[in-house]
Amino acid sequence: TGKTEVFGGVPCYVGTPTVAYDQKKALILLTDIFGVTFSNNKLLVDNFASKGYWTIAPDYLHGDPAPPYAWNVLAWTENHTPEVTWPPIKQVIQALKDQGVTSFAVTGYCFGGLYAIELASEQLVDVLIVAHPSQTVVPTTYETLLQKGKAPFLFEMGNEDVELSVAQQEQIDVILGGGKYAPGYKRDCWPGCPHGFAVRGDMLNAEQFAGKSGSFINSIAWLELYL
Repeated sequence: TGKTEVFGGVPCYVGTPTVAYDQKKALILLTDIFGVTFSNNKLLVDNFASKGYWTIAPDYLHGDPAPPYAWNVLAWTENHTPEVTWPPIKQVIQALKDQGVTSFAVTGYCFGGLYAIELASEQLVDVLIVAHPSQTVVPTTYETLLQKGKAPFLFEMGNEDVELSVAQQEQIDVILGGGKYAPGYKRDCWPGCPHGFAVRGDMLNAEQFAGKSGSFINSIAWLELYL
């Protein structure tokens, strides 16, 4: 139900609520490597919009998402370094600010998770939601957030994640939990859920279905609380 719109010269997949919504608030959705044309990512945008949140997914992969099947991971990653992928994200945020948006939430999945955390560390967003991020460094990424971030952080993980083991997740809890990260921190760990479940969970698998739907419900609750 969303459509492509351009902000700051960057094509974005945009979900606009059908009900009245606060046009000074925006949710930036940073996709996994499969980008804004992947149907599962479009559905996430549509679902957030259906709950009343104006949701913008920038094409920060420059129209070059990873193919769904066999591909050269290394070559793709080398073409999508932070030097290439950061500018479109920042351009979209600036364009939205220029048209009057004053409050930003970000939700980042997999490849987009690190960017979401770094946006919070740079104090460019007010609410932070991340599901199964890739390329984060434990403890550095999270210690930086602790020192600089001001956005309440919801962290949706599975107990079968290959990028961040349960032990690493617990290490992050030690850094941010127990009130140490003053803006607010909550981690959910869904049983039987692998990396990517919040986007690409197997809906015929009861545990992955519970994780995918539950992580979305929790994300909405976090937005209602903080955005």
